[in-house]
Amino acid sequence: MKIGIYGYGNLGKGVECAVKQNPDMELVAVFTRRNPAELAILTEGVPVIAADEVLSMKGRLDALIICGGSAVDLPEMTPALARHFNVIDSFDTHANIPTHFAAVDEAARAGGHLALISVGWDPGMFSLNRLYAEAILPGSTGYTFWGKGISQGHSDAIRRLPGVADARQYTIPSEAALEAVRNGTRPALSTRQKHTRECYVVPREGADLARIEEEICTMPHYFAEYDTTVHFITAEQLKQAHSGMPHGGRVIYSGATGRHGEHRHLIEYHLQLDSNPEFTASVLLAFARAAHRMHARGVVGCKTVFDVAPADLSPLSGDELRARFL
Repeated sequence: MKIGIYGYGNLGKGVECAVKQNPDMELVAVFTRRNPAELAILTEGVPVIAADEVLSMKGRLDALIICGGSAVDLPEMTPALARHFNVIDSFDTHANIPTHFAAVDEAARAGGHLALISVGWDPGMFSLNRLYAEAILPGSTGYTFWGKGISQGHSDAIRRLPGVADARQYTIPSEAALEAVRNGTRPALSTRQKHTRECYVVPREGADLARIEEEICTMPHYFAEYDTTVHFITAEQLKQAHSGMPHGGRVIYSGATGRHGEHRHLIEYHLQLDSNPEFTASVLLAFARAAHRMHARGVVGCKTVFDVAPADLSPLSGDELRARFL
């Protein structure tokens, strides 16, 4: 498979590293909004091309991985690029997925291409586990806990605010809420009861700190529904204490079976990640493989992880999958 990377931030670099772990894939181009001449990538011999020249590679890529932020980039980038390439993105603003899906679907169908959106671990792998659990245990109660870890999307949303030079945002699960769920009591928990959010922000010189804090804490879909703490720190402090990109979380479903619901069941899927962008990149590439195979069978339009058969994610044959995993 011939892979292109559109955007070379943390996620784009993660995709580049992940390509090396997939022998059926080859990186053939990196597209950047920065000056291509000043961008050094890890893979020798791969051209770095200006983002506005992406159409020069039309017909030469099996999949284009779009590595932009959900707040501003992906709502514009994914529909525009889906007209010309098979694309995969990691759009993670859950409330806006239906709108994003509709825009991308129209563009992909117009161009005869396949787009997979909201691919990653949440949305993505967590989404699949929620679907499996509710299908198996009808009437069960589902809970999703994130962290403790740095959210790329939330950190990017803060960095987009005027007066912000850099930022990291930690999502922190409530241990009390987690314990209550695991006890099988199926508690009714509000969004605010399950998590807190902690932000470390490097302001630009002369920035209005009170305004920045207010804009963060009231940002819909990101912080307004949570107890949020904002810390203003220096760039050096951010580098020393918050340069890593850990994350993770759990999907837990509590349900019952039996004539009178007398038998309780708990399903838990847990991720603990040293590098959020590198793991997300690995998920993106597995689904890029699936997108390439599906498009070869004539599938076009926008799809999500719910539309992908598990066998399409693996480089192994059907015989190999049955012998090794079934």
